[in-house]
Amino acid sequence: MSILGRRVPLPQSRWLRMTIGVLMVLGGLLGFLPILGFWMVPVGLVVLSIDLPYVRRFRRRFEVWGIRKYKAWRAKRARR
Repeated sequence: MSILGRRVPLPQSRWLRMTIGVLMVLGGLLGFLPILGFWMVPVGLVVLSIDLPYVRRFRRRFEVWGIRKYKAWRAKRARR
């Protein structure tokens, strides 16, 4: 898996990947505690998107939306 240009190795076992993803999402919901953080929710969803089609579609839609917004922002900025 690649996040922001960095390769992150994940286990080959589907169940272990899903367990890691669910634990990261649940840990992210407790982000107000020290050590845990809200950053864990999107990372957990990315890990889950490897195995779950619904989460994959959600991630892909969000990714396409973000790219469109970024390109529009860059075009608007270039016109100034």
